[in-house]
Amino acid sequence: MINLRGICKQYYMGAVEINALDYIDLSIERGEFITIMGPSGSGKSTLLNILGVLDQPTDGTYLLEDVDITNLSDRELARIRNRHFGFIFQSYNLFPELNALENVMVPLAYARRPKSERIKRAKELLDLVAMSHRLKHFPNQLSGGEQQRVAIARALANQPTLLLADEPTGNLASDQSEEIMQLLCELNQQGTTIVIVTHDPHISSFGKRLVRLQDGKIISDAPITHQEQAQRRSGV
Repeated sequence: MINLRGICKQYYMGAVEINALDYIDLSIERGEFITIMGPSGSGKSTLLNILGVLDQPTDGTYLLEDVDITNLSDRELARIRNRHFGFIFQSYNLFPELNALENVMVPLAYARRPKSERIKRAKELLDLVAMSHRLKHFPNQLSGGEQQRVAIARALANQPTLLLADEPTGNLASDQSEEIMQLLCELNQQGTTIVIVTHDPHISSFGKRLVRLQDGKIISDAPITHQEQAQRRSGV
């Protein structure tokens, strides 16, 4: 589904060149659940932003469904982003002036779906994440876990090819984190491809494949065994 080949991302701090990503290769197949871990500054969020075409690499090739999208225009990338990717952020990023239903309808409006269709789809998604009883509530009337459920519903609005989550449980209590991760597991079992960035070994255990980054390089990329999942969840 996705192939990154020789991806490099460079920044400059004054005259100092920093390789946030140092010529990495990564493939993602449809239906996978990948967790990305690494210390602060290892390139996790940079990689996620490039996967979701929120940022472009300095060098390398990005293939989406065998099509090279590396050098497309901003307008074309925006179209691809809205069609193929759903985003979940640590801080939820809900619009405070919109209620839960209206927040989920936003990507559908960008996709120019008819209003009646937007309302129907948003209600279905809020029901999917067990938030149908909070349709008219605004973000400041919802708990952190509830806000993240609305954010997940919004991310699914346009049936994305890939769901990208950056520390999706970072602001949540442990019981709410567990609920959100169980929800993501259910979505993956239903066929949604998911990539999560996390610093938490417990959260990483919900994935099926673990990619570790250090200094902008992939230092390991391997399936997560059932034994490893059990050990991480028990804190061993």
